[in-house]
Amino acid sequence: MILEIKNLSKTYSNGVKALNDINLSIGTGMFGLLGPNGAGKSSLMRTIATLQTADSGTITFDGIDVQQNPQALREVLGYLPQEFGVYPRISAEMLLDHLAALKGIDNKKERKELVEAMLQRVNLFKVRSKYLSTYSGGMKQRFGIAQALIGNPKLIIVDEPTAGLDPAERNRFYNLLSELGENTVVILSTHIVEDVSTLCSDMAVICLGEVMEHGHPLEVVKKMEGKAWRKTVSRNEVEQYRNEFRVIASHLRAGKILLHIYAETDPGNGFERISPNLEDAYFSTISSKVDLVTI
Repeated sequence: MILEIKNLSKTYSNGVKALNDINLSIGTGMFGLLGPNGAGKSSLMRTIATLQTADSGTITFDGIDVQQNPQALREVLGYLPQEFGVYPRISAEMLLDHLAALKGIDNKKERKELVEAMLQRVNLFKVRSKYLSTYSGGMKQRFGIAQALIGNPKLIIVDEPTAGLDPAERNRFYNLLSELGENTVVILSTHIVEDVSTLCSDMAVICLGEVMEHGHPLEVVKKMEGKAWRKTVSRNEVEQYRNEFRVIASHLRAGKILLHIYAETDPGNGFERISPNLEDAYFSTISSKVDLVTI
């Protein structure tokens, strides 16, 4: 199964160009989509999920022309948007059962078993009879994960899925996604670099509506070899270094600032070369498009 995106562009009525000639080929497994806020990640996810149409370009998945036949895509899609609503005065069990029926699971016994199993997987089984309005933010997010996975979708899109989840819940969810990714196309849209580095065998960096980088995380990092440098400086020196070098990251360490910079050759000034990680590669990629905030 391949999700093929060709020359996809989208400009909103307010003039914002959210997607600019996007080209991506995404196969079975976990695909990470990294980008800062406003990069176009959600616009791309919504377009793939048939919630909006592109101005130009094509999307095909497993023989389906998504723009021409959106219903066919919806029948094999599991989607968890960044923000989603729920019916407040209905239990998680009842709503999930209803959604399973809408997905075409008509057998009541089969549907009941599926709903119970899914609630177990997202750790909501003990509170399955409670109204969704009584759920915490993290619990609602776990319900959103359950509804996205119901019906064995072939394509799963999750947009910033770990918001509101504690570390244990986050690990449980990612273990579940990794398991599903063995036979499914899973797109994980996030700004958490570590998640992509750990989970994904393919990734892209998107910024201001454009694909800036695409490949295996290790290949993306390899392009940074020999070009990442660091130095500890005081707070009042940061602006000077920002003006003089291409700063890609900064971290507060014991009252000092640890700067990471990009340089093709030794920048001198006491900088030491480091082995880059995906975070360095990511920030280096987007730094050519946006100003990075320094601590």
